[in-house]
Amino acid sequence: MSAEPSDSQSSRKPLPAAPGLLRSSGLVGMMTMLSRVLGLVRDMVIARYFGAGSDADAFFVAFKIPNFLRRLFAEGAFAQAFVPVLSNYRETRSISEVRGLVNAVAGSLGLVLLGVTLVAMLGAPLLTAVFAPGFLNDDIRFALASDMLRITFPYLLLISLTAFAGAILNSYDRFAVPAFTPVILNLAMIGAAVFMTPLMDTPVMALAWGVFIAGALQLFFQLPFLMRLGLMPRPRVDYRHEGVKRILKLMAPAMFGVSVSQINLLLDTVLASFLQTGSVSWLYYSDRLSELPLGVFAIAIGTVILPSLSRKHAASSADQFAATLDWAVRCVLLIGVPAALALVLLAEPLIATLFHYGEVTDHDVAMSARSLRAYSAGLLAFMLIKVLAPGFFAREDTRTPVKIGIIAMVANMLFNLALIVPLAHAGLALATALSAWLNTLLLWRGLMREGAWRSQSGWPVFLLRLGLANAVLAGAILWLSPPVSDWLSAGGLQRSQDMAVLVAAGLLAYFGTLALVGVRIRHFRQR
Repeated sequence: MSAEPSDSQSSRKPLPAAPGLLRSSGLVGMMTMLSRVLGLVRDMVIARYFGAGSDADAFFVAFKIPNFLRRLFAEGAFAQAFVPVLSNYRETRSISEVRGLVNAVAGSLGLVLLGVTLVAMLGAPLLTAVFAPGFLNDDIRFALASDMLRITFPYLLLISLTAFAGAILNSYDRFAVPAFTPVILNLAMIGAAVFMTPLMDTPVMALAWGVFIAGALQLFFQLPFLMRLGLMPRPRVDYRHEGVKRILKLMAPAMFGVSVSQINLLLDTVLASFLQTGSVSWLYYSDRLSELPLGVFAIAIGTVILPSLSRKHAASSADQFAATLDWAVRCVLLIGVPAALALVLLAEPLIATLFHYGEVTDHDVAMSARSLRAYSAGLLAFMLIKVLAPGFFAREDTRTPVKIGIIAMVANMLFNLALIVPLAHAGLALATALSAWLNTLLLWRGLMREGAWRSQSGWPVFLLRLGLANAVLAGAILWLSPPVSDWLSAGGLQRSQDMAVLVAAGLLAYFGTLALVGVRIRHFRQR
């Protein structure tokens, strides 16, 4: 990576051409794929050691609280508010002013996060009661979750500063390092489960310490790359700084606009805590599988297009802005539709292959598969939100997404109440999927009304080709997949071999059909 210009140089000096959006998205996607694969390995290790019992439920709650707040504040509201402001500074201000913004944000953000972390650690039982009220009827599970939360909550402070560093790197088109950073979390938790569990009086506490260690490692990993950019923060608390005030103004609405799906998933956990033991874990395992395509593709594309859209908005390039959004939506459809279809058709085989070991029973597989199918119904919507929301945030419009987010949250609550009784934990997952579709449709309508996204040519042909390829994919999976009973009775090696054959055949069927009907990589190149 090359260093930024010195203070004596103008920020208006032409920068090297940014890599194409497809190339950048592919790079982020590969790094994220590595992270998500290791995340699945991590979950397999957790499942083997702790299954879907009360200890696992307690840990998932203790981990989900800081992880939810991380997505809501750090990677959600903060990133969507900070990146457009930083991109504007990069385009229109000197490098010394950019450094001043970075320093002021680092100090102001760090002070708030430190205060929140200390308060949360002191009030861990109260937070547990708020986020998992069903645990109040189980003293042991409630106490265990509260104790682990005191260890895991500092992760919010550490990972938020990591997200701050990653946002700077992303704004300067250094996407690989922030995308690789989550790998460290998975490695740390796998190591903690394998090596620290035997040393703990309460074995599951090892996972909580793994989360804490991972947060510290992730932050320190990114600092050398900031130094190479010449943007290593020197924290300075300054809430009166013009850029800080702009970021704070944008942050509050952004919490709802980009993170409503995370809020809905958390509501699932709250309500699931009232259901039978194992419900929290079933939702967790199925959510992890549905997040694989979401993280690898949609978040990768959303990460790449936000700085690009912000710069195009600053340069008043409305046509390029609309074309970039259109490109992002087509990319999401190209991957999201077959991913959702495959998760629906292969729910039990996937759960069995990844998690049916040790403490995980046949019943756990069946229950997790139910919620996985429900989440899969909304997977495409979750993915589209990740690329539609930046269309608003890049233009520093946070009011529209917040209105849409509130509508979607209220709808999710109503769907939860309607579906939890007949469908139990799967009803919670389906409610989240339905509210995600409502959120997506309202975001799309808003962008169309404002002219931010204008459909480009070729959509009818693209959709026809996409439909044909997915029909071939579904036929291949149904033809080749053994019965569910065979997956449950087979050994781990046999399951892995069968799944590898299915994945390879599905990829060949889908992308081979796309190639036959004329879809080419060059159609998705975008600078």
